[in-house]
Amino acid sequence: MKSTRINIGFCVIGLFALAACQSNTDGSLAAAKPADPQAPNVLLIVVDDLGFAELGAYGSEIPTPNLDGLANNGVKFSNFHVAPTCSPTRSMLLSGTDNHIAGLGNMFEELSPNQKGKKGYEGYLHERVAPLPAIFREAGYQTFMSGKWHLGLEADQGPLQRGFDKAFALLEGGAGHFDDMQSLFETEVGNFGKAKYRENGEMLDNLPEEFDYSTEFYVDRLLQYLQAADSEKPFFAYLAFTAPHWPLQAPPEAIARHEGRYALGYDELARQRLQRQKALGLLPANAELSERPYDAPTWDSLSEEEQRISARRMEIYAAMVDEIDRHTGRLLNYLRESGQFDNTIIVFMSDNGAEGHTLSVLFAEEHFPAARNWVYNTFAFDYDSMGGPGSYVMVGPGWGWAGAPALRGYKGATSQGGTRVPAFVHYPRLAANGRTDASLLSVKDVAPTLLELAGIAAPDGEFLGRNVEPITGESFVDVLQSKAENPARSQDRVLGVELFGKRGIRQGDWSLVHMFEPYGNNDWQLYNLRDDLAERLDLADKYPQKLAEMQGLWEEYAQENGVILPDWNSGY
Repeated sequence: MKSTRINIGFCVIGLFALAACQSNTDGSLAAAKPADPQAPNVLLIVVDDLGFAELGAYGSEIPTPNLDGLANNGVKFSNFHVAPTCSPTRSMLLSGTDNHIAGLGNMFEELSPNQKGKKGYEGYLHERVAPLPAIFREAGYQTFMSGKWHLGLEADQGPLQRGFDKAFALLEGGAGHFDDMQSLFETEVGNFGKAKYRENGEMLDNLPEEFDYSTEFYVDRLLQYLQAADSEKPFFAYLAFTAPHWPLQAPPEAIARHEGRYALGYDELARQRLQRQKALGLLPANAELSERPYDAPTWDSLSEEEQRISARRMEIYAAMVDEIDRHTGRLLNYLRESGQFDNTIIVFMSDNGAEGHTLSVLFAEEHFPAARNWVYNTFAFDYDSMGGPGSYVMVGPGWGWAGAPALRGYKGATSQGGTRVPAFVHYPRLAANGRTDASLLSVKDVAPTLLELAGIAAPDGEFLGRNVEPITGESFVDVLQSKAENPARSQDRVLGVELFGKRGIRQGDWSLVHMFEPYGNNDWQLYNLRDDLAERLDLADKYPQKLAEMQGLWEEYAQENGVILPDWNSGY
């Protein structure tokens, strides 16, 4: 599948002198030919578990001026979709293909017995795809990464082996945010040891002395890589924050900035954010609040102490988002001061919807008894410890609901709240800057879009001497070039999703979802999002013909992408 090139003043960079490419002895990719120094730099910024309404530019009260500046002076997307959780999304981002093709048909941690050992369920970014950093590297780019990898634990599955020149990587899905290498799960069966980090391929026994807080350090490391880079070559950089993923932790001074802000409760916060999103044009005028999650009591029904503890969780969460913005601002200042800002394509996105689970769901006793005992017997849960090292805090379903108040569900769900996320592109050369676009877009579309903007042809069935799957995402350069929305662009597009056996299909305004209880009714549910964005009214019985049509689209998607529905799930 070849990418269409566009004329934006850059030399087109050829890809196919592949025979000259060699591998280093450590398995990483060897240096590629020089690129045009005027080619655009690329900066991918991915945050972890940020909801659709949790940036200022997307209706939040959390101060995010640096990210807001990028969003409001770039192109904001209001209908951008990802997988319901992190590693499947990241596999699509870096491959341009469906996660079931890229090797993350399910999260490695959640593989069911009937999925293990099957094609598409290897649990790492597989060699059958051409990784985006490797494509850019072969085109002459310098490639750097800092932050969360979650696309393979083994030495031959790391960032260097997928095309990065330099990388500081947390290999797992998350960790404590301070320097104690606090793990989130069992690192091996029965072993709750240190979280796993690698820098430039070397496994770390301890974090660097300058590692004080994850968000700050990931920016520091990327800045070091960029400052030492060859100024004559463009760069491809991937900044993959672990914040605001649980455990919720932040520096005390950051938490203090938000003290008292959430005493209003999540019911009122949801209402306020909904109105702001409407005013910003991110939601249609008829958008309503989605139903409060089944396990989120009304705020007024909580005791004073329960409200105090709950509000504290949200204060910590807001501090984490605030810190993302503050430290991203340092990176943006470097790009401005070094004269690279105007020639850098910046893509920002969250990897899934807002988190809304509780510890009791995450560590269900019937599925993870050892992990449950470890969490409840190891970490501090008192009010004064919350947010510090050694605490294990999750924001909970009420605040997760307020993270995307017009959308049903949250992380892990195949409904809108799990898959529709904040995302935008900033690049001064774009004609559509300053506009919000509602085109139906997928994380798979990022790869072909960046390749087109950079004038790089996508691999045509072969890359570095091996057969690879084609990129199936669709470039949205036309969206970035247009000063007006094209509703017809999204009308016939079909987007499928499946994770943990929860599944869904989108076409135009129609959404078909199938989720187990308590997230659904264990059957197909049909919604028209134009009239019912919150997915309140199931139309499956009213429109049997449309139901059958959408079910057929789902079957086509599942067959094309090798979906294997699990015979076990943890209930997440």
